Amino acid sequence: MSDSDELDIDDGEAPEASTTKKKRGGLGAILPTILKFAAIGIGALIFIVTVSVVTYSIMSKGGKSQTVASDPTSPYMGKRPVYEIFRGIETITTKSRDTGSSSYTISVQMYIGYDKEDQAAASELNSRKDELQDFMRRYFAGKYAADMQPENEERLKRDIQEILNTRFLDTARARIILFPKFDIMETY
Repeated sequence: MSDSDELDIDDGEAPEASTTKKKRGGLGAILPTILKFAAIGIGALIFIVTVSVVTYSIMSKGGKSQTVASDPTSPYMGKRPVYEIFRGIETITTKSRDTGSSSYTISVQMYIGYDKEDQAAASELNSRKDELQDFMRRYFAGKYAADMQPENEERLKRDIQEILNTRFLDTARARIILFPKFDIMETY
């Protein structure tokens, strides 16, 4: 036996027969295409979720949330913040703007709520106590009795809060306005 006989493992078959490829058919032909599209879809989904999470985290850390006036009877109100209350303004009694056969006397006591961690707000509100008292007197003296009905109370509070924050207060911010006393009496 020669050395070449020992290496002949395929028992004399022709070399061309072993190199021919078999054709695949059916599921075997489209399986790589399906897997390729599934991988692309999963990659796109992971990318979208990642971008959404990053965007949401940036938006939620972007700054303090703004106070939004909403319906207090809504079941989706959420947890209400607790404010410090400035009670330094005395009760105001003034006449309404109404003229004619009957006039109205308005008696109002107003509290201003501000952020608990805002230490400068208490001193600013206290230093502007006389200005705030005068503002309240002029504000309610300029209103008609019809404007101060109970259904308009929330609008009055928002209006006062806006005026205080834009015209009177420098660093402090009024977050809530409360009326422990709000009486309108008709005088003859």
